[in-house]
Amino acid sequence: MKKHHKPIIGITTDYEEENKSYSQYPWFALRENYIRSCEKYGANCIILPISKDSIDLNLLDGLVITGGNFDIHPKFFGQKINNKKVKIKSKRTNYEINLLKKFFKLNKPILGICGGAQLINVFDGGSLIQDINTNINHEQPNPRNETGHDIEIISKTYLNKIYRRKLSGVNSAHHQAVDIIGKNLEINARSSDGIVEAFKHREHFYCLGIQWHPEFLITKLDETIIKDFIKHASHNS
Repeated sequence: MKKHHKPIIGITTDYEEENKSYSQYPWFALRENYIRSCEKYGANCIILPISKDSIDLNLLDGLVITGGNFDIHPKFFGQKINNKKVKIKSKRTNYEINLLKKFFKLNKPILGICGGAQLINVFDGGSLIQDINTNINHEQPNPRNETGHDIEIISKTYLNKIYRRKLSGVNSAHHQAVDIIGKNLEINARSSDGIVEAFKHREHFYCLGIQWHPEFLITKLDETIIKDFIKHASHNS
């Protein structure tokens, strides 16, 4: 029987083998606001580095799959690399797919952010646009702690249920996005240029994919998403 009262959220990390800006040796990375945004709404966090031996996932009440400086290898959705901007981190992708496969079966809340949303889509049989900017200009030039463009929330979807407004500004820091949506996923929001910005799994208890970075807590929508995720994780604590 669990003795803690706050939900425990596992959060994945990025991984660098060649970038020497921090250390001459391989290192894990995670922006502080992933942790702080969860703590703000009553959670404790465990950082999940890439490992062959993952912790007992029953200890976790929720899982956040983060973004990072990487791309999922197109082989996972039946394609070859067709753009020079694609940057592969096989160790990270293999670890996170295995982690998601195991955690998904526990039927506990999952929140995929940016690259994490893309991973969920691929895991569910979807595919990705290998480089958005080949066709459209989607990336914002201003800082990531500001909104860059608006999204439209689709009526009668889950996101519309928890956030009653039709439009919201979001930040944008990604060069890939959902192309074909996964078979069990329902699109909840799009940007004006057609990019899928949010989706929810139709069958899993709570599995959301958010293409932007709500952990910055810039808008009321960002706060609503993180708060809602922690609330559902609290049911397990």
